[in-house]
Amino acid sequence: MRRWRLGPPGGHAIVKICVLASSSAGNSTFIATGRTRILVDAGLSRKEILARLAAIGEDGETLDAILITHEHTDHVSGLIPMARCGGRRSIPVFLTTLTSPAIPWGEYTPVLERFQAGSTFTIGDIEIDSFTIPHDAVDPVAFSFRTQGLKISQVTDLGYLPDSIKIHVSGSDLLILESNHDLDMLKVGPYPWSVKQRVMGRNGHLSNDVVSDFIRHDLDTRTSTLVLGHISEHNNHPAIVELMAHQALDGRTLFTRLVVAEPRRSTEVFVY
Repeated sequence: MRRWRLGPPGGHAIVKICVLASSSAGNSTFIATGRTRILVDAGLSRKEILARLAAIGEDGETLDAILITHEHTDHVSGLIPMARCGGRRSIPVFLTTLTSPAIPWGEYTPVLERFQAGSTFTIGDIEIDSFTIPHDAVDPVAFSFRTQGLKISQVTDLGYLPDSIKIHVSGSDLLILESNHDLDMLKVGPYPWSVKQRVMGRNGHLSNDVVSDFIRHDLDTRTSTLVLGHISEHNNHPAIVELMAHQALDGRTLFTRLVVAEPRRSTEVFVY
């Protein structure tokens, strides 16, 4: 993996993060410094991603890289069109060596930068740690980003929270974490039983209860902002997520701001 040096040295000491989308309908997050612009996953159409970036004052054609967590459609449906939108250049796509062949590239394959899950690499002035997560994909990973003295972590699409992941996200200033389903709503919801078993399984998705337990016992005191996302539109509700998370936070002396990423809507822009 080579080191990508992008843009002029120096620049503004500002880090911007926006969860453009976080649900089973599509996932994408934007992270930028004064020098480097990264998209994590491209699970919306190119038109929608560009529109959501434009709404926060960003040009999608100037992206320096697209990072992919895994090959599921809600994370890659807009990947190829987005990789091609860099004008004469292909926006490089960073993904694991095992995930790469699991994506149907068709007639166009962008510039691919493959890495091993668990490796660390640098894009511009952002250092990126990748780490394996338990999910029913070929080689799923999550990421932590270090820049300007900050640490931002995004962990979604996982069935449980092993100690290894808790260690990886420790020290995060901003943590984006999945709070996918309410167990009672899932059990009586419209999904077939086989799908319910998958969601509840160790390679499925996190429940509100698991996330609340993490907040009570493991959320780092350094985390100033906790964003809960990937909320199921059929088996959860933002109000339930917010209530349970606040109850967990109330049991600790933390100065953590809670933000719930609603399905099909971008979050605010977090600026550091």
